[in-house]
Amino acid sequence: MSALKKRIVNDIGRVSIKTVILQFICPDKPGLVSDLANWIASKNGNIRHADHHTDADANLFLSRIEWDLEGFMLDKNEINSEVMLLEKRLKGKAVLSFSDDIPNVAIFVSKQSHCLVDLLWRVKAGELCMNVPLVISNHSDLEDLCSSFQIPFQLLKVDKNNKANTESKILDLLNEYNIDLGVLAKYMQILSGSFLEKFPNLINIHHSFLPAFKGAQPYHQAWERGVKLIGATAHYVTSDLDAGPIIEQTISNVSHRDEVSDLIRKGRDLERVALARALRLHLRRQVIVYRGRTAVFT
Repeated sequence: MSALKKRIVNDIGRVSIKTVILQFICPDKPGLVSDLANWIASKNGNIRHADHHTDADANLFLSRIEWDLEGFMLDKNEINSEVMLLEKRLKGKAVLSFSDDIPNVAIFVSKQSHCLVDLLWRVKAGELCMNVPLVISNHSDLEDLCSSFQIPFQLLKVDKNNKANTESKILDLLNEYNIDLGVLAKYMQILSGSFLEKFPNLINIHHSFLPAFKGAQPYHQAWERGVKLIGATAHYVTSDLDAGPIIEQTISNVSHRDEVSDLIRKGRDLERVALARALRLHLRRQVIVYRGRTAVFT
């Protein structure tokens, strides 16, 4: 185990109370909040957080409930079995998580370092509950940086002639390192639909306030339009470019005095914050994806 991983586990273990997290979606009807709460209480569960939302247009009920694992009458396997029965009874879909299950996250980068540095610093400080066993890049620029954090760096160059082969190698690495989630931290490559079918668990940071200015050079596009606000958007990755469900967005004021370089400078700060916030929300299981959008329980 690397020094970084030891620090993460120690920091998390020192401050965390082990909890069970249930994210649930089902058709809406009266009494669902009481039903779920009573089910947890009947097993001696101490609820710490409970958040609910009703989408009237789709007649859907969304819920996130978190309760203490200690003192609960069921072990992890038994909880999973009971939740499956709950899904069947309420005709819903559940995602069950445990706060002490720390995911392995691969970070994808190209040449820009600001998001990578920020994420690695937050992991080292214990702000993000994840292990980073792997950084993947199509350029060698950030290899020394990863070495300073004692994290393996994999260089896989991409061009139009070897894209499929490179993506196959990336998938092999994700499998080898037991990666649960990928983060595109300024990875300036578009992943194919075939890749996303095999590994859909990805979060991207895009340097604009989506849905405005998709694609390349959004700050140049924003400057041309003379906007007074710029933004950054962290979203889940789908096969539709820069159109995945949005998790977090941040903004900053700009003026007619700002040049493109000023927008880029301000944008880097926005990108760091938006990506870190989105990743933290995801890791804390505070995001539910449905109908091509997200419900974020903060």
